[in-house]
Amino acid sequence: MAAQAMAAAALAAALLSAGAALAGETTDPRERTFVSPARVVAAGGEPLAASAAQLCGRRLWQVPEGRFLDGSGPVLNKGDWLILDFGRELHGSLQIGSGAKTGRGNSVRVRFGESVSETMAELVGTADGATATNDHAIRDDKVLLPWLGRREIGETGFRFARIDNVGETPVQLEYVRAVSAVRPMKRLGAFRCSDDRLNAVWETAVRTVQLCCQDYVWDGIKRDRLVWMGDTHPETRAILAVFGWQSVVPETLDYAAATTPPDSAWMNGMPTYTLWWVRNLAEWHRFTGDRMYLGKHEDYLCKTVLHVLENIGDDGMWKAGTFLDWPTEADKAAAAAGTQGLLKLALDDAAFLLSELSAPLGGSGVHASGASSAHRDAIQVLSKLEGPRARVAATRPDPHGVKTAAAMLALSGLRDPKEMYSSSLGLNGHAGVSTFYGYYILEAMSAAGETRRALDTVRDYWGGMLDMGATTFWEDFDLAWTNNAFRVDQMPVAGKKDIHGDFGAYCYKGFRHSLCHGWSAGPAAWCISHVLGIRPLDVGCRTVEVKPDLGDLEWAEGSLAVSWYGKVEVRAERAADGKTRVTVKAPPEVSVRY
Repeated sequence: MAAQAMAAAALAAALLSAGAALAGETTDPRERTFVSPARVVAAGGEPLAASAAQLCGRRLWQVPEGRFLDGSGPVLNKGDWLILDFGRELHGSLQIGSGAKTGRGNSVRVRFGESVSETMAELVGTADGATATNDHAIRDDKVLLPWLGRREIGETGFRFARIDNVGETPVQLEYVRAVSAVRPMKRLGAFRCSDDRLNAVWETAVRTVQLCCQDYVWDGIKRDRLVWMGDTHPETRAILAVFGWQSVVPETLDYAAATTPPDSAWMNGMPTYTLWWVRNLAEWHRFTGDRMYLGKHEDYLCKTVLHVLENIGDDGMWKAGTFLDWPTEADKAAAAAGTQGLLKLALDDAAFLLSELSAPLGGSGVHASGASSAHRDAIQVLSKLEGPRARVAATRPDPHGVKTAAAMLALSGLRDPKEMYSSSLGLNGHAGVSTFYGYYILEAMSAAGETRRALDTVRDYWGGMLDMGATTFWEDFDLAWTNNAFRVDQMPVAGKKDIHGDFGAYCYKGFRHSLCHGWSAGPAAWCISHVLGIRPLDVGCRTVEVKPDLGDLEWAEGSLAVSWYGKVEVRAERAADGKTRVTVKAPPEVSVRY
């Protein structure tokens, strides 16, 4: 007994000591903030429509809000409902304070929506044509509210919430607020220019990718809330450009490696997504120069590269799966051509990483302290890579006029960027642009010297989502959808299409369509690297070039995050003689080339 008492005392002392943590306890990396409703979209029931507005703006956030035990706030009688708008897309939950007039254990139905119409939708299987689901996150739930208390409900991506009284007794809403949960990531990169529409697109792209930085880098905050390694690449590019070093990126790469055997499986079950993992690792290493982190994945990388090489034919063509993105999936020949470009890019990245591992410590890596010397495996795998890589480089796939495929071929060097622009990328306006591969289309346009056309694509395509009420960018989008359609922040309009519920394909039909998808954040990185023209030239961002391309803009200014050193700031403006005047401010550790 004495021993037990001593053990109990020791445990109590440990728990009381500063910073003590239970085994397995971790800290949530996200920050929680409370968001008041911006407006009442609609309400059903009298006098609810007149009283619901008091839920907007600042409240006391305590039950009761009014006279003690009497409370104050709108009352939902049986069958009453209201829809609240929180003003912008959020990730988090809903907190409801219920008052004295609420019956003990009274039920309400809560429906989250990325659009107003989604809050009005029924779940799949409960109505003909219904596409709303509770997949990945519960967005439609019946819950009990306490008498004189509060309850927090759900965790999903949403802007709107609908509350229905489905019980027998009245429900008094003392307050309703959203609980936003997002990683607090300091902005180092920035972009602003003479075109307010481009500014709005850039800000929205940054918000989109930050919201998707949750436990890991997710593809979406409503659906799928998963780590998809292909989706992650444009997110990684945006995160590095704007926020710089963020632990969520290597944590995501670690997660993907931990859940995929390197020599017998593919990332996310898709061969192309293993190629994207190699590309993501290369992006991280180029930015950080962290040899120790790269060394951590040395064995995994070597086995992954060997697995990839087993799937390259003697003709240099990829023999495994060819998924690029959903809009390209219908054209298998184009998807195969685009995958060949992705393969070339991934092999080049693999050669770069293996060379880094093979080099003596203290070479290009800027943070090599504690790293072990490179294994001979890296040198051996690098030698095995040379032949297949050369065979892939000799292929000249046909993109079949599909812009996603043309972009990958142009960026990989398998086809000339100007040729791809004239035959595919520059044709048919913005048709064929997708939210995921739109980033690579912008990059390929710039490679072809067509930054001005790329600026129009950003304005019209990503700006088209803003015109439909978007506050984050979507899983997919087609400008044709906007014809005779109502916005996401409107109640349904008779005779018009629902931009959310009536479109989509494959796994994102109707309300299953995610309206905050990180792969759509490409303009966040592209505007910095091509309009401002700030691009790192070496591992660790110690040397940066600045070559702005204003297109039709009068001026642009902003910054790029540079590894461990802070940021490089640039302002470019068109002078009266038509020339571009450039001013640069950089950390002393960073060399800038004009």
